[in-house]
Amino acid sequence: MERLDVGLSEEQRKEGLGHLDFLDAILAIHLSAILGLFLNEILEGAGLKLPLFVTCLFAGIVLTNVIPKDYARVVTGTRWPSRTPAMSLIADMSLGTFLAMSLMSMQLWTLIELAGPIFTILAAQFVVAVAVNLFVVFPAMGRNYDAAVVSAGFGGISLGATPTAMANMAAVTTRYGASNLAFIVVPLVCAFFIDLVNALLIPFFLGNFGN
Repeated sequence: MERLDVGLSEEQRKEGLGHLDFLDAILAIHLSAILGLFLNEILEGAGLKLPLFVTCLFAGIVLTNVIPKDYARVVTGTRWPSRTPAMSLIADMSLGTFLAMSLMSMQLWTLIELAGPIFTILAAQFVVAVAVNLFVVFPAMGRNYDAAVVSAGFGGISLGATPTAMANMAAVTTRYGASNLAFIVVPLVCAFFIDLVNALLIPFFLGNFGN
């Protein structure tokens, strides 16, 4: 069975997980974050301001594809921890913690007077998101399993944010199987390309139409 990009299947949960596996994944995450921080400062110095997580994501992609799989690590002697149970565990914990913190920080009672308009907007947004998923995203992606997982991710991003999209796709793939294509397309588009486009378009519109 092919390994999941996010989360562990019921079969994979039975596999052992050692402390070195966990620490190896932590080290890889920190290396990606450090490289992403330096890259963000370089881009900021060049006049392009991006969210820090975008450059960290790009750094992780570069390191994962540049470092050979059989490259022996100096400390642990293990491979670069790409798609390992340890990385999946950290991803599940991080995603769950982020979603919990986001929901707990929402002071919904302060918006009680705007409940009517808010629910109206959410209902309209839900209808549009479902329609775009059914008639645009799913057919464009090929009407297969990968397309279904991408559609689940699009539903998350259109009604929430990138972490919501990841949670949706993780819920689907944990039960029905891996979809490597979806976990490449959705994070790149939702968390990388969108921010790149916004970094260029927002200053453009502010500079030309802000006054």
